Amino acid sequence: MLKNINDLNPLESLHSSVEKVIHTSQEISRSHSEAVRTVSELSTMHFQKLTRTVQSDTKKIEGLLSDFTREATNVSQAATPNDWLKMYGDFMKDAVQRQALMFNALRQRGNVYTAHLDAGMPPVLDYQYEVVVDGKDLVRPVNYLLLKLTPPQGVVINPERAPVLIIDPRAGHGAGIGGFKQDSQVGDAFADGHPVYFVAFRQMPEPTQTIADVRDAEIHFLQLIAQAHSQAPKPILMGNCQGGWAAMLVAAKAPELVGPIVLNGSPMSYWAGNVGENPMRYTGGLVGGATPALLMSDLGNGLFDGVALVENFESLNPANTYFKKYYNLYSNIDAEAQRFIDFERWWGGYCFMTEAEIRWIVENLFVGNKLAAGEAVLNGERVDLRQIQSPIIVFASHGDNITPPPQALNWIADLYSTADEIKARGQRIVYMLHDTIGHLGIFVSAKIAGREHEAITDTIRAIEAMAPGLYEMKLEDAADRLHIRFEPRTIDDILHFDVSRDEEVLFSEVRRMSEANTEVYERAVRPVLKHVVTKQSAELLRNLHPLRTQRLVFSDKNPIMSQLDPLAIKLAQERVTVADNNPFLMAQKICAEIIEMQLNLFRDLRDAAAENSFFAIYTSPLTKAMFPPVANEHSSNVMSDVTKMPEIAKALADIEQGGLAEATVRMLHLLTKARGYVRRTRLERELLALKKTDLFPELNEDSITKLLHIQSLIVDFAPKQAISTLTVLLDTPELKKAALELVMDIAGPRETMHPAALKQFEEFEGLLS
Repeated sequence: MLKNINDLNPLESLHSSVEKVIHTSQEISRSHSEAVRTVSELSTMHFQKLTRTVQSDTKKIEGLLSDFTREATNVSQAATPNDWLKMYGDFMKDAVQRQALMFNALRQRGNVYTAHLDAGMPPVLDYQYEVVVDGKDLVRPVNYLLLKLTPPQGVVINPERAPVLIIDPRAGHGAGIGGFKQDSQVGDAFADGHPVYFVAFRQMPEPTQTIADVRDAEIHFLQLIAQAHSQAPKPILMGNCQGGWAAMLVAAKAPELVGPIVLNGSPMSYWAGNVGENPMRYTGGLVGGATPALLMSDLGNGLFDGVALVENFESLNPANTYFKKYYNLYSNIDAEAQRFIDFERWWGGYCFMTEAEIRWIVENLFVGNKLAAGEAVLNGERVDLRQIQSPIIVFASHGDNITPPPQALNWIADLYSTADEIKARGQRIVYMLHDTIGHLGIFVSAKIAGREHEAITDTIRAIEAMAPGLYEMKLEDAADRLHIRFEPRTIDDILHFDVSRDEEVLFSEVRRMSEANTEVYERAVRPVLKHVVTKQSAELLRNLHPLRTQRLVFSDKNPIMSQLDPLAIKLAQERVTVADNNPFLMAQKICAEIIEMQLNLFRDLRDAAAENSFFAIYTSPLTKAMFPPVANEHSSNVMSDVTKMPEIAKALADIEQGGLAEATVRMLHLLTKARGYVRRTRLERELLALKKTDLFPELNEDSITKLLHIQSLIVDFAPKQAISTLTVLLDTPELKKAALELVMDIAGPRETMHPAALKQFEEFEGLLS
């Protein structure tokens, strides 16, 4: 009894409690010190970066002023006062004409906006089309449509080419950017003989529409396309921007329907990015998670206005939004007006989503980042991207501030532990990176359409012959043509674009914060708004949005603007441009440069402040206590030994099984391994050879894919035995000779072969002769 009393000694209990308090205090103090250090280091980095920017801008301005002084001095030496007056008069006349023509272009933009709305906001495609399926007629109605595009005159469709289905992004804008002009993804597909289909959508969603309904509708579209082209390969699925993850949802649910997948500027890993470079990813943490999207949906009477997403995009580059694009229009009014109006027709076509749609997108993608982690759920089922069997081509750019390379590629590192796991699972993933092109340029740039998208279209024909694995597509411009080659890559190569993933743990705090805020909002705020908001109030709120009013104010709905039309016609007839060496024009250009620099500096200061605020909030001990972070558990920590996977064991068990087809494919893979890369033309020749019915009558599309998978695993995981067992596969002189000749026909001629590949081929000759 006394022992028990001693065990309950109040002094010992007090001592234990004090120790716990001290330990907790120390942990809090340590966590606080780490948070302060992180924010301090970040502030120092931003200060140094901004200092470099100011120094660079100062030097650039000094150079501009120096050039101006020199040119003005040259002009003044030969100019009289009357000459100066004439130059000023010419400049002012030109400026007044430009201003009037610019206002008329803005008037035309406003008129195009209102006409586009009155017409129901049809797709801005530069192609004729027919509606194959209207989603509103489906069992679960959606506002999506399947369009079949009409090829331009003179284009012949090859019935053996796979049909192409393009999914445009529904990220605030209307449909059609993928076929916005002739030089586009659509144009490249038609030029290569593919039939082209397009997934478009109306401005307003169906009342009960969900993301699952949209996915199922797109699967139905694919089924109809496959039926219409039963003799062609599986449809090619192209997803632009947000259309990329939509394509992946389709492919994960119905992998048997989908051919190669192309993701153009598509964000898949929303937490990824580099500190100091990608500020957009912090938005969710700074505005309260998913709550603003729910609030806007409730204020919209159940509809989320896509204009908010467009406004977010525009805020990324205030210099372009508020000055540069209008200055470009003003300074190049004679050539730029029509391009400006055509683009603004798409840019100003704002679409809507249901509350269920935007909520799923925000909670699973923007804030939750659940898709690549396998945590996203649709209709009660988890979305597993590993179910996708089709080759995947990813196109991203270092100049894209909306979908930087880490956001376009990190999902690969989240899904697969190593490149060997990608090989073992039989998947083929190819990525291509551009150095400078911006986000919209990926879809609308004629230069990109004529090079990168054409290369992607050409690659699709050859990708069937590619061994499973992870590759980077490299383009080489030659005098005769564009050379395309594929270099093997590892998961570390993917992660190289993301300097560190340590900060991603903070985004798990954001996710928890968002969940808590959403619960509070649904209990305390939503019931009130449901009784206050009406259809009329929601419509009034939409019409008062600045991005809409700026178009309406400059349209003919404003009686003042309608007077510009006859004036613009007269000015266009009397148009006289000022000389390029006019000193007043030169001064104008310098002022424009300085204004743009200042706006860019404002952007950098704003982004630095936002990033500092994010880290200050989510590294603080209080926030961590309220919303405990989840440690990073990327798949790279999950699988340590891929050689134990059953796919590899089975392939190695069959190393002595097969004949001419297996031996030929194996030798070609060994040559590729020796060379270190493979060219598209070589893949095409290999595929043509395997499809020869006289040589390999037993092979079809599925069996070719299986053959390539098995032989690539044998080459990668047992290279010595892969060579030594060739004599087992080729057990007659005739087969040995046929194999060597076929390999040389595909990989040769001998004089053009890579030295390492030639050496490997000579080893084959020594073994098989």
